[in-house]
Amino acid sequence: MNVDKSIKLIAGSFILISVLLGHFISEYWFLFTLFVAVNLIQSSFTKWCLMENILKKAGVKEGGSSCAL
Repeated sequence: MNVDKSIKLIAGSFILISVLLGHFISEYWFLFTLFVAVNLIQSSFTKWCLMENILKKAGVKEGGSSCAL
C-alpha cells in the first residue's frame, strides 16, 4: 500500500470511528471529526500533509498523490 492509499484509509477510519464515538459515547468526539476535516482542507491548499510525512518516516512506499489531491 502506498502513501496515498494509506492516507485515505486512515482519514476515513478516523472519521468513521469519531462519528460512531460521537453518537454513542460523547458529542465531544465530533471535534475530532472536525479536526480531520480541517487537516484535509488545509492540505488541499498548502500541499503539505503531516500524515504523509509520518507515513514516509514509517517506511510506507511513495506513490500516487498525497492527501493534497
